[in-house]
Amino acid sequence: MAIDSLVLGAGQQVGKSCVVVSMNGKRIMFDCGMDMAYHDHRRYPDFSRISHSGDFDSALTCIVITHFHLDHIGALPYFTEVCGYSGPIYMTYPTKALAPLMLEDYRKVMVERRGEEEQFTSEHIVECMKKVIAVDLKQTVHVDKDLQIRAYYAGHVLGAAMFYAKVGDTAMVYTGDYNMTPDRHLGAAQIDRLQLDLLISESTYATTIRDSKYGREREFLKAVHKCVAGGGKVLIPTFALGRAQELCILLEDYWERMNLKIPIYFSSGLTMQANMYYKMLISWTSQKVKETYSTHNAFDFKHVLNFDRSMIAAPGPCVLFATPGWLSGGFSLEVFKQWAPSEMNLVTLPGYCAAGTIGHKLMSGKPTKIDLDKNTQLDVRCQIHQLSFSPHTDAKGIMDLVKFLSPKHVILVHGEKPKMATLKGRINSELGIPCDDPANNETVSISSTHYVKARASDTFIQSSLNPNFKFSKRISEDESGSWLKDRKFMPQLQVTDKRTAEGILIEEKNKKAKILHQDELLLMLGEKKHEVRFAYCCPINVSNLEETKSTSDNVLCTSDRCSWLQLLNNKLSGEISGGNIQDFGEHLQVESFDISVCLNDKCRYRIIDSQNKSEAVFFCCTWSVADEKLAWKIISIMENFDCESH
Repeated sequence: MAIDSLVLGAGQQVGKSCVVVSMNGKRIMFDCGMDMAYHDHRRYPDFSRISHSGDFDSALTCIVITHFHLDHIGALPYFTEVCGYSGPIYMTYPTKALAPLMLEDYRKVMVERRGEEEQFTSEHIVECMKKVIAVDLKQTVHVDKDLQIRAYYAGHVLGAAMFYAKVGDTAMVYTGDYNMTPDRHLGAAQIDRLQLDLLISESTYATTIRDSKYGREREFLKAVHKCVAGGGKVLIPTFALGRAQELCILLEDYWERMNLKIPIYFSSGLTMQANMYYKMLISWTSQKVKETYSTHNAFDFKHVLNFDRSMIAAPGPCVLFATPGWLSGGFSLEVFKQWAPSEMNLVTLPGYCAAGTIGHKLMSGKPTKIDLDKNTQLDVRCQIHQLSFSPHTDAKGIMDLVKFLSPKHVILVHGEKPKMATLKGRINSELGIPCDDPANNETVSISSTHYVKARASDTFIQSSLNPNFKFSKRISEDESGSWLKDRKFMPQLQVTDKRTAEGILIEEKNKKAKILHQDELLLMLGEKKHEVRFAYCCPINVSNLEETKSTSDNVLCTSDRCSWLQLLNNKLSGEISGGNIQDFGEHLQVESFDISVCLNDKCRYRIIDSQNKSEAVFFCCTWSVADEKLAWKIISIMENFDCESH
């Protein structure tokens, strides 16, 4: 069976995450985000591709939301309350708590401040959240009798989760956004080692390898301090949840150490409201925050104040966190228009900015003018700093996760096309895992695992339980010196027991599968076991051979034969690394390769060479086809082995 992944959003783009995965008759929508760079129909995923009739309840088994960022949840109220989906929606407890704040804040900015056409109302948000079922980390949730899902800690923002989904034998993980390294307020992503057919991973920083976190923090603090010390204003466009808290903790600590009195402001009451939830959800934060919680709550910011719109033109230095991030609109863009013309001021962009936004234009160079719209152009004389404080993992983190999970297939989403192509190539070449980077509205189909339940015969089970000894000779570190000094020193014998057995899968008359021992199959078919073996009588040249032969019958006596076998054993032990040589007295065995001294002058496996006929001891060798390569390696060692008689 196949797993079909329909990418409705975040296909070769950052934003509008929405992937519909079909496996074994179940259909899951992972994330339902919006593209904040657009203000028309392109803002939302094309839901008609899920169901042309609009019957989304029949078309989808459930929706899974990874976190509260609008590019992952922004289209959800529209899809449920306007399009009509009323099925189950799953997200973590923090996401369920914080998502309504983000959605309502966005609605106010778009409708009440910018006068755009309303896509969904406050009532829609409330009704949408009533459909949500909250889950905890590592809680296995049975959506129905066939589909189960499980959330894993993703870092990134408070409550973010990777989701594991399994239907029958088919399993996959959808990462959403994640961070493989801890920061000041969140821990690193954590997930079990799972058997996966498919991993769908974000790839925002597909080609970026970040430098030291402390180096980035020093650079940020240095730029901010330099600006405010010169009387300038610092604008930090950021979303209300996530980087705002991370940077506030950093600035709060720095302000305290440097005894600075310059005000730090939040522009949004949403952030103050969000901090209340951060205080309540300490268990989802970093280890350091949890450890210090009893004496100090990291989200009690004494240097951070609320900002009023009337203060935009107020004189004097300050630091302002303004929403939304990316300078995609709202209050952050309003402040930018006022502060950008002054060379004293600084705009610092703490992470990724989506294409089409003002933030992305600023990151593309150092423009002196910015087109805000068709009719408005803005002079930009302020300083611009781009700092990598993004909560997304970098290229190394993505590769580490893919290598750790080792899925059968990888699909990359939430990234820029050329960078995704580079990462796709690395996953293919370095890890040997098939990888795709589909565009929006494309479907990727991959094969899924299918297990067959089979009974095992008593004979097969017994063969699996019987000892399967393997013998090998090894030299310990302490003994290696003795071995080099004294070639007669015998290495230790190492014995291992691998309880494995080979069986044959058959289909019985009742159409059920059964595993038989190979001897049982032959008995069932009325056939005898046939094994093809190869044979060769190999000469080994020996000086003064005639002195070692018995005077009565001119052949090697039993003790002589054992001595030659012992000499050969010692030679092979030194030549075959990890050799599994077993000594049975009158013959040696390495896997199926068997060696014994040949006493038959007319042996049919012997090739007579007149030059070595009187100065050679012959050894009969037999082996199975499976060990042909090993056999000719041993024969080559034997034919080149020239020693003196003892």
